[in-house]
Order: sequence, then structure tokens, then C-alpha cells
Amino acid sequence: MSISAICNHEVVTVKADATVFEAAQLMRSHHVGDVVVVKENQGKNIPLGIVTDRDLVIEVVATELDCKVMTVSDIMVRHLSVVKENSGIFDTIKIMTSKGVRRLPVVDEHGTLTAIVTLDDLLILLSNEIGSLSKLVTRELKNETSSRR
Repeated sequence: MSISAICNHEVVTVKADATVFEAAQLMRSHHVGDVVVVKENQGKNIPLGIVTDRDLVIEVVATELDCKVMTVSDIMVRHLSVVKENSGIFDTIKIMTSKGVRRLPVVDEHGTLTAIVTLDDLLILLSNEIGSLSKLVTRELKNETSSRR
């Protein structure tokens, strides 16, 4: 299964010159914990960075900076890790683990932003699969027990 099957294709984005306040408002109105900072290139959004709710708290609120003056480019994570939309689930988990990130923008073969995948997306998928396996084991144990009577 490729990562594009489980990721969120409705990514909340901002331009680098958006204020931190605008980014926070977008996060609140869309009920998300991040915005992907993009630049437009021939009508396509190319990811430049990411700003998370944690970044807002640590970099702006805790330091008492003015969120209406600061731009997202001032606080965004610039060395952005991304995953290709045709990457597998376990490859994505490896990237997240090695980079220590909870969210990865998903890009196509041209580097255009197509989606975002979060740790929550992966945990839901894996817990559903483990649940299915558990039901299979339980059913097989019952079948084996009843066939031996």
C-alpha cells in the first residue's frame, strides 16, 4: 500500500510572508496542528517548510514575540523532510523515525505538494490492521478448539 492511500489530501498551506498570527488562525479554523509553507511555481505548490502548533508556542508565545509582525518564514522548519506519494507505509515510518518528525508533506515526482501524512494517520492504520489480525487469531483458535471436541 502506498502512503497516498492514507494521507490527507487537504493540506493547509501558507506563503512564507504570511504572519504567524495568520498561520495560527488557519490552524484553528481548519482544526490542524500544522501549516505547510509553500512557494508557487507555475501554479503548483512546492513545500519550503512547515510550522506546527508547537513551533508557535515555543518560538513565539513563550518568548513573548509579536505574532502579528513575525512571519512564518521566521520560525518554520526549513530542512523539510518529505515523502513521495508512491512510497510505502514502512518507508514513511522509517523517515519519520529517523528524522524525529510527526508529520510529513507528501509530494509527487515533480516535488509538488499533494498531501500530508501524520503519525496519527499511521497509528490508525496500524491499529486497525492489528485489530483485524487479532480477530483472525481469535476466530482460528475457536475453530481449532471446536474441531478437536
